[in-house]
Amino acid sequence: MAPPTTAAAAMAAVRCHPQILRRGLPPASTKLPFASRVTTSTPLRVPPLRFSLSPVPKTISSSSSHIPVRSLFTGIVEEVGRVRRIGPPSTPSGGGGGGDAPGVDLEVETRNLLAGTQLGDSVAVDGTCLTVAAIDAAASTLTFGVAPETLRCTSLGDRVTGDDVNLERALTPASRMGGHFVQGHVDGTGEIAAFRPEGDSVWVTVRAPPEILRLLVPKGFVAVDGTSLTVVNVDEEAGWFDFMLVRYTQDNVVLPKKKVGDKVNLEADILGKYVEKLLAGRLQATPKADS
Repeated sequence: MAPPTTAAAAMAAVRCHPQILRRGLPPASTKLPFASRVTTSTPLRVPPLRFSLSPVPKTISSSSSHIPVRSLFTGIVEEVGRVRRIGPPSTPSGGGGGGDAPGVDLEVETRNLLAGTQLGDSVAVDGTCLTVAAIDAAASTLTFGVAPETLRCTSLGDRVTGDDVNLERALTPASRMGGHFVQGHVDGTGEIAAFRPEGDSVWVTVRAPPEILRLLVPKGFVAVDGTSLTVVNVDEEAGWFDFMLVRYTQDNVVLPKKKVGDKVNLEADILGKYVEKLLAGRLQATPKADS
């Protein structure tokens, strides 16, 4: 498949911490040749920029980086929930902190996830692992506390009341492993560049930072808003990758409802991260051995 010419513009990659690498993006007025989804909303704005990568690890190949696996997901969305409320916590924590980007409460309406869910359980919301802080069975809602760093490093700060979100509970020992290993630790955000229908399927092209693109391989896995997907093409130089949504997936996840320019949460395959770290350590040790 020929890549979209508009996706050939250079990418932007911005760390959540002060080390910022910036490269140009095409102007917002640039028109893409493919069909887009058009919606309007008034998102909750949080200070950081277009692309943000999680500060843990500071670099994926850092020898000191390690993210403990507290929960595991498959990337097979259980349900599309709906945001009932997002805003300041109804009961202040009293922990001080302050700052320009306070945390928020995210209250999500769900039909099926209440059964068996307990306070403190982990749920992936658009691919972001969050902890259940409150359960209202009468209103069929789960409430999650979203920390400022999570707002900075994911797209959750763009959600508004009425938005749909992908939901998946953490695996149990008896769960089927239908997707791939997803931790819910978002590596950063990408931007939808194009939609292109082919038969009853849809091609989706996503611009992404180089720190994520280097971990993606054709026929490998990526979680987009928590949905386990198979990568088809990767163009690191142009700064994009793409995948195809079959009809079933289109009907059961949020992605087809989004529009060109919307942010999506991205998590690369954990196996790729470990391989990169091991290789980086070997390369760093080689000069010492030669000397």
